[in-house]
Amino acid sequence: MIVEAALIGLFCYLGALGTPWLLGLTGGWYLLSRPLVSGMLVGLILGDVKTGIMVGVAVQAVYIAMVTPGGSMPADLNFVAWPAIALGILSGKGPEVAVALAATIGIAGTLLFNAMLVLNSFWNHRADVALDRGDERGVYLNSAIWPQAMSFALRFVPTFIAVYFGAQYISGFMDSLPKVVLSTMNVLGGILPAVGIAILLKQIIKSYTMLIYFLVGFICIVFLKLNMVALVIVGALLALIHYNYKPEAPQAIAAKPVNDDEDEF
Repeated sequence: MIVEAALIGLFCYLGALGTPWLLGLTGGWYLLSRPLVSGMLVGLILGDVKTGIMVGVAVQAVYIAMVTPGGSMPADLNFVAWPAIALGILSGKGPEVAVALAATIGIAGTLLFNAMLVLNSFWNHRADVALDRGDERGVYLNSAIWPQAMSFALRFVPTFIAVYFGAQYISGFMDSLPKVVLSTMNVLGGILPAVGIAILLKQIIKSYTMLIYFLVGFICIVFLKLNMVALVIVGALLALIHYNYKPEAPQAIAAKPVNDDEDEF
């Protein structure tokens, strides 16, 4: 289990906000830290790809509308994507419990992220001092190498410990919880994805009439039992109809100027 925990910890660092090695934010934060991607990779590492994808989809729905304005994060998606999904898979209690675990660990991960930001001020000060001395090597070390080393330690070490020791105790710990706690986690885990979708709809829907398309998709999946390929085709056709054949907004008719006879003398 050491190798698996180490790989998950390494991916947790590579997908962190501020890690530059995978094309910056493109390959790290916007790819590896998406629960849909990390769920598959964690499942591949732990030998259960199907469960990893199922858990990743459920967790992704919760955080699908999360934004980080100015670096302010309500939850650290990186910790959600890696140690949380890994523990969710290892618990063996299904996607609902995994979602509840992910929400808890994500909030706790924000504390480590804020601690890293505070500690980085120390390296910034050292870089300023090195710049005043004309020490190019000191500027490089204190602005690039040491902050990344600290980020690696704050990502890799907690993830490795959580996954390595969690693999031994998480299943027994979950079984020891009272049924009311597990039932609560299942209920919350079932509600949170709906909350994530609702937040996304709130952000992208400008008119409540657009909810009709969402309801059409819901009906296609729940009642007509269409798969995702068929649903994508239906959605593409609806988008084509909406944007090409929607009625144009009436244009205001400019009022004709009225001649004032008194001005004509």
